[in-house]
Amino acid sequence: MSLSLDQAVADFSVPATSGKQITLSALKGQQVVIYFYPKDSTPGCTTEGQGFRDQYAAFKAANTEVFGVSRDSLKSHENFKCKQEFPFELLSDKDEALCQLFDVIKLKKLYGKEYMGVDRSTFLIDANGVLRQEWRGVKVPGHVDAVLAAAQALHQG
Repeated sequence: MSLSLDQAVADFSVPATSGKQITLSALKGQQVVIYFYPKDSTPGCTTEGQGFRDQYAAFKAANTEVFGVSRDSLKSHENFKCKQEFPFELLSDKDEALCQLFDVIKLKKLYGKEYMGVDRSTFLIDANGVLRQEWRGVKVPGHVDAVLAAAQALHQG
């Protein structure tokens, strides 16, 4: 089942860095940005994460929590988070439950080979757990600014 805009997002529970377990229901009252990325410590994913890191205070001012998600292990996430000094948690979705909920696993091509991979995507969930905006097939330049503007507009809403 794919999510639709203006639809409540099903509750989920996913392991995160810092030994935390993140559940959507525990975040009620806050806006949530969930950004899916293919792989820790790769150039595009690092640049995107740094963008969210550099704008994190502005997201917090708009009552918005940020989470990065990939299929990497918690150990890989901890190293990536520490190296890049991310102030937000990274979620490990090894079983792809969150990826399936948000329908971000797509057929991709690299050097002529096809494989199933994470489509770089971002989702903005309002303080009541309703999906308000989505960005799919994201190109990194300018993306974080667009997400921040949407989060601020929704917060002032």
